[in-house]
Amino acid sequence: MADDKREAAMPVNEDPKALAELLWGLRKPRTRGPRPAFDLAQLADTAVKVADAEGLEAVSMHRVAAELGLTKMALYRYVNGKTELVAIMIEAAVGTPPDLSGATGWRAKLEEYARRLSATWRRHPWLPSITVGDRVMGPRETGWSERALSALADTPLTERERLDAVMLVSHHIRASHPAATIQGTQTWTNGSAAPIMRDLLLLNADLFPLLATTVATPSATTTREFGLHALLEGLEHTITQRTRDNGDE
Repeated sequence: MADDKREAAMPVNEDPKALAELLWGLRKPRTRGPRPAFDLAQLADTAVKVADAEGLEAVSMHRVAAELGLTKMALYRYVNGKTELVAIMIEAAVGTPPDLSGATGWRAKLEEYARRLSATWRRHPWLPSITVGDRVMGPRETGWSERALSALADTPLTERERLDAVMLVSHHIRASHPAATIQGTQTWTNGSAAPIMRDLLLLNADLFPLLATTVATPSATTTREFGLHALLEGLEHTITQRTRDNGDE
């Protein structure tokens, strides 16, 4: 079990070059030894099922090997360790990049992107916390950003500004994801501590009158909905102003 705990704490991007070769199909197949009984997709799907059911901490080389009827050492014929296992899990879990062509206008397309991203993270609650930081992404995950960028292709924003806008939307969805309560980002509204904090604030309303009023008042919108609306309103203002400055209206 000590080995499993150590594996769960390993960084996602331990060897960027090796991960790139694995995720983008650049790794040369091994020619020695018995022919693999499974492919990477089966390996990834098995690990994803474990993570979905029991959390990412339950995923280990030993556990996944056992689920497939292999020894832990046999699993190293497919991946070089837990880091690569997590990488192919991410690529499998994110799924096919969303088709945003059914939405009209950049704002509707980004809203659809946000809905799809939120839905994917609800299906796989462990994804938001593991898809952060400086790391190599696979073609599927990269495709999500490409599709979101395409929503802003006809706007007067620069290429870098479009990427920044997409990242702002993604970061907001991550921060307002239910699993974010584990990291304390939604203290006042969700999570196991929220009811306790609400009661404490109401009992001490004389010290914290604004927060006490806030937690006692039901909200008509979720944090995700309000934040996304505010973010896109600001982006729309910038795009409209930039369009006017460029004389396109």
